[in-house]
Amino acid sequence: MSSLLNHLKSLHSSPIAPTAARSLRALARLLAYPNAELRAHLGDLLDALRAEQGLSDARLAGLARLVSQLSASDAYEVESDYVELFDRGRATSLHLFEHVHGDSRERGQAMVDLVQTYEQAGLQLQPDNGGELPDYLPLVMEFASTLDASAAQGFTGEFAHILNALYAALLKRRSLYAHIPAAVLELMGHAIEATEVPEDEALDDAWAEPAAFDGCSSRGQQRADQPQPIHIVRTPRASVPTSVPASTPQRGA
Repeated sequence: MSSLLNHLKSLHSSPIAPTAARSLRALARLLAYPNAELRAHLGDLLDALRAEQGLSDARLAGLARLVSQLSASDAYEVESDYVELFDRGRATSLHLFEHVHGDSRERGQAMVDLVQTYEQAGLQLQPDNGGELPDYLPLVMEFASTLDASAAQGFTGEFAHILNALYAALLKRRSLYAHIPAAVLELMGHAIEATEVPEDEALDDAWAEPAAFDGCSSRGQQRADQPQPIHIVRTPRASVPTSVPASTPQRGA
């Protein structure tokens, strides 16, 4: 399988401990979009995680359930569920700076800084990396796998709180994908704490255009989903004649 980085083409050699490196790469692949190529290698990824023995039995069991679910489910459902889970809300976004900066200008500068971090380590993004941004979590995990043990722990520690927030959000949705951020935290020696997750606004709703003529005067037509006030106005009665004139006989009657 092709790497999200430029096949980790490094200009330096300071690899993390092999166990953590291979496990991080396997976890990164498990968290990527579950296309046909990835689903064909799910068993291999799980075997690699088991062989490395870097995770607890309980965590490996959870990852095994995820792999089983992805393997047994309909391909279309697996892919559509992935999009619904990770692309429809900020709380479960796989883009790290989405959690920190949202759509602010600071996110752009953070992207530039992260790219420079990659380049200083001798790594370059592939032009055909699927159009993913530099803060895409599987990509960040692959970068961490190229660092030595101490640097990898320090680097992942900078966003451990985001991993915990993602873990909590996935737990809230009862998704087996929650085992992946938890596995990264465990592998890197960080505490696993399911933080409180605020109510999430769907990204589609956040970017929705406001309705034209969105609400009018309270005396005009309201939006369809809003109550329409009714104004009752008393009008004067029409006068009723007290007597009715006798009808004039018609000629020929």
